[in-house]
Amino acid sequence: MDVESDADAAVSRIAAAIGEPPRARMLYCLVDGRARTSTELAMVAEVKPSTASVHLHRLEKERLVKVLAQGKHRYYRLAGEDVAAALEALSVLAGGFRNSFVPHTPNRLLAARTCYDHIAGTLGVALHDRIKAMGWLSGGAGESAAENAYELTPRGIKAFGELGIDVQANRALRRRFAYACVDWSERRPHLGGAVGAALLNIALERKWVIRELDSRALAITRVGRREMRARFGLGDP
Repeated sequence: MDVESDADAAVSRIAAAIGEPPRARMLYCLVDGRARTSTELAMVAEVKPSTASVHLHRLEKERLVKVLAQGKHRYYRLAGEDVAAALEALSVLAGGFRNSFVPHTPNRLLAARTCYDHIAGTLGVALHDRIKAMGWLSGGAGESAAENAYELTPRGIKAFGELGIDVQANRALRRRFAYACVDWSERRPHLGGAVGAALLNIALERKWVIRELDSRALAITRVGRREMRARFGLGDP
């Protein structure tokens, strides 16, 4: 086996995958770390949805993007930080400025809202990121629904118990225990499942957040901001 020749061929395939303008536009749209649907990426690439699917299949084949299936939707994201670093390096060589892709989301729903029965929006994503950073969760890095499930670490079980969440009772419910749910405005995960629902219930019971009467929006209270700082280290949710 000619290892050097194989490496050269792999580099050529990856370069060719990136080199097609519509695919390059798709990839650079994903550099911000957020996930997008094929429909959104088709708009960014200025191609038809059917053509976008072909391009995305090529990018997935070359391990430049990953796909997460969630309900009827498929969300695409960069396969890893190494891909983002390579794209940034190419941008330095090419020069120029790229406009950011901004989803059209009503302002009142951006900060905090419910997604089914768990916390979504900027607050939900921030909580998810902090809970992971504090080592309360393990798993959740896969592409399929099963692989995207979370388990609580021993530290997480203790921490959620101290919040007043009965972990065993939630585990016994006939629903998914915990998983990474892609947030449709942030395009990064928030915490879904029984654990996410229990966290929302605690936040409502303790008046950390208050439901708005005519929408899914959640208003973060002064008490909530204080508790989010103290318990999760959130600067200003």
